[in-house]
Amino acid sequence: MNIRSCLSALSVSVAMGLVCACSISNKFQISEPAASTPTLYLVRHAEKQSGDDPALTEAGKARANALADRLDGVGIDTIWSTDYRRTMQTAAPLAERLDLQVQVYDPGDLAGFAEQLKANGETALIVGHSNTTPQLADLLGGDPGPEIVEASEYDRLYVIRGPLAGAIQSDIRRYGAPAGAKPSAD
Repeated sequence: MNIRSCLSALSVSVAMGLVCACSISNKFQISEPAASTPTLYLVRHAEKQSGDDPALTEAGKARANALADRLDGVGIDTIWSTDYRRTMQTAAPLAERLDLQVQVYDPGDLAGFAEQLKANGETALIVGHSNTTPQLADLLGGDPGPEIVEASEYDRLYVIRGPLAGAIQSDIRRYGAPAGAKPSAD
C-alpha cells in the first residue's frame, strides 16, 4: 500500500469513528423531547392551604413559579387544569408567561380526557390532583409510578412523549424545591 492509500484509509477510519462517537454520545444524552414530538407534562397542584377549595401556600406559589421556569421553552401549546383554585393557581405562572388561557377539564371523565389529549397531538401541561394525575398518566400509556404521598408530595412531574405514535416514552421527574423546603426570599 502506498502513502496515498494509507492516508485515504486512515481518513475514512477517522470519519467513521467520529460518526460512531456522535451516535453513541447522543444515545445517552438526557434532554427534553424534540419539539415535533407531542409531549404531555402532568403534575399535581402545588402545596395548598386547608379548607374548601383552598388557595396555594407561599411554598405552593414558589413551586408554581418553579414549574413555569422548568417548562418555559419546551413548546407548551395548551395548559389544562381542573376547576379548583389550587390547580388553576399552579398553572397560572406558566399560562401568564406563555400568554395562554388555562383550559378546564373534568377530572370525573379521565378516560375521555385522555382520548382528547391523544387526538389533539399537542404539547401540554395538565394540572390535577394526587388521586387523578397517576390515573391519567396510566390512561395515556405512561408509568403511573407509586401512589403519590398525599400529605407531602407536590413535586412529581410526569413526562409522557409520543402518546399518538404508539411508541410512548414515560418518565417521572421532580421539579422545584424538595417538599418542606422554605421558599427563598428572592
